[in-house]
Amino acid sequence: MIIDSLYEAVEKKGPVCVGLDTALDYIPKSVTQKHVSVEDAIFEYNKAIIDATLDVAACYKVQIAYYEALGILGLNAYKKTLKYIKDSKSITIADIKRGDIAKTAEMYAKAHFEGDFESDFVTLSPYMGLDSIEPYLEYVKNNEKGLFVLIRTSNKGAEDIQYIDTKCGKKVYDIVGNKIHELGNDYIGSCGYSSIGGVVGCTHVEEGIELRKNLNKMFFLIPGYGAQGGSAKDVALYLKNGNGGVVNSSRGILLAYKKQVDGELKYDLFAREEAVRMKNDISNAIKENI
Repeated sequence: MIIDSLYEAVEKKGPVCVGLDTALDYIPKSVTQKHVSVEDAIFEYNKAIIDATLDVAACYKVQIAYYEALGILGLNAYKKTLKYIKDSKSITIADIKRGDIAKTAEMYAKAHFEGDFESDFVTLSPYMGLDSIEPYLEYVKNNEKGLFVLIRTSNKGAEDIQYIDTKCGKKVYDIVGNKIHELGNDYIGSCGYSSIGGVVGCTHVEEGIELRKNLNKMFFLIPGYGAQGGSAKDVALYLKNGNGGVVNSSRGILLAYKKQVDGELKYDLFAREEAVRMKNDISNAIKENI
């Protein structure tokens, strides 16, 4: 199962997930000035980041919106990036956050688990109901694919809906988490986690221990570290013996070079340094929790 591959990658490399949320203004002029094509500039930048971090990143999360915003050329760069990660023997998470139902969801599943935009995992929103997840399950069962379903996110607006009290005394995110956790029971890998994972932001520390305890078979995709305010100590609450989740950082890694004098010429090396620093930061926090 794909979740076993991700678990093994975390065991070997640590829980860092590099977010390739590549905006054009993130790319150094040393790259953009070489290329007339937006497609080529983005792909060269992404390729250099991947090459520099491959041995310290468990996986790569590619946020499709940054590529869609640039039209066909952006989507070509998205396609090339996913393929390059696969060819590099690493794991891709397509951050698409789809949430529709029925035939539309079937088409989204086909689009992102087959063909030009094929990835290992996709992110989904469950807030239209479990029938928004069902069309993807065939791929989880038969095609070695996985899902990360939004449970409790890292943005401030999460409180608007996810934190509403239900009539049974639980928050909406608790109900959603339990339903997705139960759904995942049919897709448990040998590592003990399901290929149906959850997106759980690390910026709400107070619930971290409870979530990790209750959703014990759910592998987490953990946003919120760094630029969104989450610390390594926060992240450590959502991991179990250093595994059971991957921690995403996008801007913190992609823009690390901007903190350095003449960083543009070595943007890939500074991205690597930040990924290594992040990995060590989390590792130290985990040791303190033991």
